[in-house]
Amino acid sequence: MSRTISRAEVEEFLYAEAALLDAWDLEGWLALLSDDARYHVPSNEQRGGDPAETLFLIADDIHRIRARVARLQDRAAHAEQPRSRTRRLIANVRIVGQDGDELAVEANFAVHHFRRGERLREYVGQYRYRLRLTPGGLRIIRREALLDALELGSLGSVSFIL
Repeated sequence: MSRTISRAEVEEFLYAEAALLDAWDLEGWLALLSDDARYHVPSNEQRGGDPAETLFLIADDIHRIRARVARLQDRAAHAEQPRSRTRRLIANVRIVGQDGDELAVEANFAVHHFRRGERLREYVGQYRYRLRLTPGGLRIIRREALLDALELGSLGSVSFIL
């Protein structure tokens, strides 16, 4: 399956992922993940750390990701009822490496988060992806969101998929 993939193809994939998350199509988003996927949001102090040894805001494997999505979709989940609205902007997409069918991709992001009764929150940072090229298209092996906020406490609860 190994083939060269263009930055435009990767950009389209990331834009499609952002559209699914903004539309709250979490099942559609799950379909983009591989069976060994991981979703990480490290603390600012240990950006390159290992979630087994350092504090991460989120360090989910595929089972925890699926459980997170199930909780977010549950009408009894008060943290997201009514659900948040988000608008994601993805920029500066770069393929930084390729090893066979796997790609290392980086992109900058800004996520605008709207929630009734709260002020607008903005999450800015860098995504780092590990993507796998499969017969069905690209799949996410690892998705890491590195936040640029100096004080993570000021961002509030990150109950949605960042």
